[in-house]
Amino acid sequence: MFANNLKQLFTNPAKFLGQRSLRSPRRAGLIAMALLIGALTLSSCGNSPESIASAPPATDAELEQQVLEIIRQNPDVILEAVQIADRQRREQQEVAQREKLEQIKNDPEAAIGKAPVIGAENAEVIIIEFSDFQCPFCSRTQPTLKALLAKYPDDVSLAYKHLPLARIHDQAIPAAKASWAAQQQGKFWEYHDALFENQANLSEEYYLALATELELDLDQFNSDRNSEAAETAINTDLAMAEELGATGTPFFVVNGVPVFGALDLADFEQLIAEVRADN
Repeated sequence: MFANNLKQLFTNPAKFLGQRSLRSPRRAGLIAMALLIGALTLSSCGNSPESIASAPPATDAELEQQVLEIIRQNPDVILEAVQIADRQRREQQEVAQREKLEQIKNDPEAAIGKAPVIGAENAEVIIIEFSDFQCPFCSRTQPTLKALLAKYPDDVSLAYKHLPLARIHDQAIPAAKASWAAQQQGKFWEYHDALFENQANLSEEYYLALATELELDLDQFNSDRNSEAAETAINTDLAMAEELGATGTPFFVVNGVPVFGALDLADFEQLIAEVRADN
């Protein structure tokens, strides 16, 4: 009975607890926690499951005290439950990441979407780069990527995805939006190269100066980089990076194979040989 009640709690909390009980998210959370902990510690509790579920409504303070008391009395059980939940979450994430990587391998064009691409058409090896214009490691990787494209002009292509680490790089998002605006006028890669070559100069003044140097329409450039479309494009890339488990830059996906961090030319060549052999 209690297992069914618990299942109903998480699938339809409003029906199980009643709308009055859900008058605040905090109260609903306390009730859910109390019931969940009650399920985990049922063998050591004096009350029956039914009495817990049907007890007179308690105040938020009373519920909180009940939850804390159960935790104090059963620390090992609570710790184990948290560890199990964390392990299950990681396993689910790993499964989702593998599925996403398989999708990218089987349908790279769908994964690339409207991202800018350079290199061979119909390439046998497709590198998707997730990068941050203010990341020093990303900047150091650019000569390697250029050398790779030059060495395999008929076999390798490179797609760029935005992964601005705004929590540590204050110019990451403004630079990403500026490059996206340049892309709308066909000048993404020129703008991209200049941003990485001039990381120390990233600023509002530099974005405008670079747009002028590349002879972009400044009105369109400013409109595009401040648009909802720019925000959406970057957030879409961020969401894909999160799906793939990327937490830092640079991050690459090479024919469905994830690569965390910068590689030198020899490492990239070895990886290319491996994915080509797997095709």
